[in-house]
Amino acid sequence: MPDWIYAIILGVIEGLTEFIPVSSTGMMLLAKQAMGLPNGFWDTFAVMIQLGAIMAVVVLYFRKLMRAVIDLPSDPQARRFALTILIAFAPSVILGLLLHDFIKAVLFDSPTVQCISLILGGIVLLVIDRMAPAPTQDDPMRLTLKTALVIGLFQVVSMIPGVSRSGATIVGAMLMKVEKRAAAEFTFFLAIPTMAGAFVLDAWQSRDQLVGSNIGLIAIGFVTAFLVAIVVIKAMLAIVTRRGFAPFGWLRIAIGLIGLAALQFA
Repeated sequence: MPDWIYAIILGVIEGLTEFIPVSSTGMMLLAKQAMGLPNGFWDTFAVMIQLGAIMAVVVLYFRKLMRAVIDLPSDPQARRFALTILIAFAPSVILGLLLHDFIKAVLFDSPTVQCISLILGGIVLLVIDRMAPAPTQDDPMRLTLKTALVIGLFQVVSMIPGVSRSGATIVGAMLMKVEKRAAAEFTFFLAIPTMAGAFVLDAWQSRDQLVGSNIGLIAIGFVTAFLVAIVVIKAMLAIVTRRGFAPFGWLRIAIGLIGLAALQFA
């Protein structure tokens, strides 16, 4: 198949999985390996098109986010919201810079690690969905600073491929008594600086690959991920509101088991 078809397929997978707690990175890497795509550019591609999915959050929550930005000079609550995002973002910045090369060189090449992470994460999600403490915070723009820090520390775990960023942060939020929908929405907001930072870091470190047709492939994946993510975000919030996160926990377990079975017969 031509490379642009691979770019569309991976873009669809990114858009489908970036915000539901099933690990977009793990799914992208498993798909890349299943299609026989080489390491190098396609690893960079998988990171960089995440920004397309993040733009879907900006579009869908544009009014809320723009109002918070406009009100920063005059509204203490807007400044507090910005501070919660920065506090939650900080742990990933520090450890991301320190461990970036190790994660890409070692963990990105281990489909077994990815599958096991999917299964374990699914089990954790099922347990937390059933046993999380009763929520006391239901506004994602008014979380406490302590809650934001805990969510940020949970996000660090998602640097392991197969450990969903959204899943990790949602679990952290629910343990801190954040209501399920609010936990999901805060995860969306936190994704903006997190994925933008990963995009900039990978673009700089892989700048020698960003030439000619490679840029075109990234653009195709970016747009595809953006369009699919808009639909998925709306669908995810509807599912979470009605049924919680259990469906995503079972989905993670099923994907991980199928992946491990496939590896045994590969």
